[in-house]
Amino acid sequence: MITPLPHEKGFHVSWDQLHRDARALAWRLDKRGPGADGAWRAVVAITRGGMAPAMIVARELDIRTVDTISVKSYHAGGGKADTQREAEVLKSPDDAMMGDGEGVLIVDDLVDTGKTLELVRQLYPKAHFATIYAKPKGEPMVDTFITGVSQDTWIFFPWDMALQYVEPYRGKD
Repeated sequence: MITPLPHEKGFHVSWDQLHRDARALAWRLDKRGPGADGAWRAVVAITRGGMAPAMIVARELDIRTVDTISVKSYHAGGGKADTQREAEVLKSPDDAMMGDGEGVLIVDDLVDTGKTLELVRQLYPKAHFATIYAKPKGEPMVDTFITGVSQDTWIFFPWDMALQYVEPYRGKD
């Protein structure tokens, strides 16, 4: 039996699937904000992966205040698989809007190890953290997510892919 490489245990997400899952996330979050009517004050996307899901959530929930927080925690290894390192904030959202995060949805595409969300949660402890996908190590750091995947699954997001020929699983013949 051939053992697959880590990136071969992949979960491929199309734009259509991402859109459906982001809408499902919005539906799950609807009327769950801390306001009297369950509304959220703002949406903050964790760049870059959280930008598309955050835009869809903001649209679905009619949230007009949208900002970003830029966190760098992965480094491309020069052709090797991406490696995680210490997370650092490169750009913060508006301080006056954020406060301690109460009433703010912080959205990302995926929680993997939880390091990124852990850092952002320290900054905004009362924010609500939502992702589309969650791996077991990161689940404790997220309040709401749609789909759980195994820790050893690599998620291929639509912005990471190009259309090209792929060899059949069992080889040529």
